[in-house]
Amino acid sequence: MSALKIKIIEDPDGFEGLEGEWSELLRASAANSLFLSWEWLWTWWKHLAEGRKLFLITVRRGRELVAIAPFVLRSWKLAGLIPCRSLEFLGTGSVGSDYLDLIIQRREESEVCRLLADYLAQERLIVVLTHLNRRSNLAARLTAELQARGWSGSEAKINVCPFINLSGHSWQSYLASLGPEHRYNFLRRLKNLAKEANVEFESVQSEEHRRTALDKLIALHHQRWRDRGGSDGLHKPSLLAFHEELSRLALERGWLRLFLLQVDGQPAASLYGFKYHRTFYFYQSGFDSRYSKHSVGLVTMGLAIKSAIEEGAEEYDLLHGDESYKFLWAREARELGRVELYPPYAGGLIRQRAVQLNRAAKRLAREAIRHAVADRFSSVRGAGM
Repeated sequence: MSALKIKIIEDPDGFEGLEGEWSELLRASAANSLFLSWEWLWTWWKHLAEGRKLFLITVRRGRELVAIAPFVLRSWKLAGLIPCRSLEFLGTGSVGSDYLDLIIQRREESEVCRLLADYLAQERLIVVLTHLNRRSNLAARLTAELQARGWSGSEAKINVCPFINLSGHSWQSYLASLGPEHRYNFLRRLKNLAKEANVEFESVQSEEHRRTALDKLIALHHQRWRDRGGSDGLHKPSLLAFHEELSRLALERGWLRLFLLQVDGQPAASLYGFKYHRTFYFYQSGFDSRYSKHSVGLVTMGLAIKSAIEEGAEEYDLLHGDESYKFLWAREARELGRVELYPPYAGGLIRQRAVQLNRAAKRLAREAIRHAVADRFSSVRGAGM
């Protein structure tokens, strides 16, 4: 058996040329998810890299691709003073990539993690692994290998992803699993809406329909968030360009699930998601506030779950965020984590301590602001205002 060899890919042409091998490797790995697909990460690189440098660590046995560590190199200054360079996952940032990870062929995991640790130990870069499934064995193995070489680090929970296990469920059996109040509310809203108006629930099937439906989703999403301080999900030209290209690729691959709820011929709500492998990923939604009394957002979510069940999805993932409405539909959740690893040399230890102090200072500042606001409200109430 030939030895494993590492090659670093730093040019976009090399990244683009990996498409077929990347997809095949991902299917053969334990980390197979939408957010590690070549389509998602290539599109992210084109539109959202924001000054980061490409740093894909590929591992081959002979000519066979057996692993990818999908990294970028980021240069930054801690507290505006201390220069730092860190390896981070492709996909990191505001776009909402969950379950980022290493991509390793199943039978090669242990040996690859040892090889990656040996390589990273020579590079002496900070390694930041974020938006990980905290149950990831791959990240845990790499962390253990680096710690065995003297690296130090920290690990923390950063978010949760509520999800619905749909295995074995019909639509009726899933409804029966919901809380009685929520089930009654959904069915009543759907029934009343159908009584009062002509209701259509459409799914995008063509490129022409995709373009118009995506525009409607974005408009409805911004309308939903206008009175809540504005959107932080579809608010920048770079993010809109990302979703324009990604949704086109996803439609070509058969992954796109873009739904529009029409009420008397008018777009009332929309839901944007993906069916990848055996999972439906709920990504974003929006609705027209004029239809709020009909709870069209609630109705659209229920109908999207029904559609996922009918096409054989085994899971409906509501992705990161602990919003209360998600737990009306879901009973389980995965934890997302962040791992930071620092090389065992003076500069690495100094940077680790500086990061810790910087975070502590930010926490104290947030607490001070919170107490100041509380005191201000207290004084206002005391003045009878």
